[in-house]
Amino acid sequence: MPDVTANGISLHVEDTGGDGRPVVLIHGWPLSGASWSEQVPALTAAGHRVITYDRRGFGDSDKPGSGYDYDTFAADLAGLLEELDLRDVALVGFSMGGGEIARYIGTHGQDRVRAAVFAAAVPPYLLKTDDNPEGGLGQDDVEGMQQGARDDREGFLDGFTTAFFSAGGELKVTEEQRQEALALAARAGDQGLVECIHAFGTTDFRADLEKVTVPTLVIHGDGDGTVPFEVSGKRTAEIVNGAELVVVQDGPHGLNVSHAEEFNRALLAFLDSSSPG
Repeated sequence: MPDVTANGISLHVEDTGGDGRPVVLIHGWPLSGASWSEQVPALTAAGHRVITYDRRGFGDSDKPGSGYDYDTFAADLAGLLEELDLRDVALVGFSMGGGEIARYIGTHGQDRVRAAVFAAAVPPYLLKTDDNPEGGLGQDDVEGMQQGARDDREGFLDGFTTAFFSAGGELKVTEEQRQEALALAARAGDQGLVECIHAFGTTDFRADLEKVTVPTLVIHGDGDGTVPFEVSGKRTAEIVNGAELVVVQDGPHGLNVSHAEEFNRALLAFLDSSSPG
């Protein structure tokens, strides 16, 4: 379908169409909407209308010189939902995509939202601070990642994707699948690649999560070394009242690929349970 103009930029969108209940899939860093290739067929087969899009700065979307912060990302998502007139939507956010969901609901409300899924997601707050000692990243860690992405982009992403799909020191996907992720990361603009590290590493979503009242699923791998479960998914499930928690045994960060069947089964069961009637 044609790209969608949202919040003043062009976002590349893939939309399966149809009359099914809409599910919007929001990708992780440093990938694109194509990273949901294991989920789109399963969701479509179950009768859902599935929409993926590339975040600004990634994939085939515009790569502007500014706007790589969660207030802007949430405004982009709001513009997309409005442009496509999507209602009764299930928002599914992987990794940094979970931040979009939290900030969107925290800022724009839930009028269009039926359900939320935080998959290996960065909320509630990754940065270690005096009032967030449970955080998983120090300021030096964030700046070190940014420097690595600037100085040796190719080498940094090669190492990152290996860790992304590994648990217990073992790669949980095929090398071909890891290379596919690297190819998606290659489409990211330099500025978005670097500035998004600051965004997902330092944004506090705790107040946003407290506003989430729609049915919510938190799904996370217990072997996630990139966004550890104890730092993120466990805490998100504790903040969001009534959230359902699914922990995937031996699942790495990229569990939607490594454990696609288990991931899809949990996602589809949740979407079915959160549908009216």
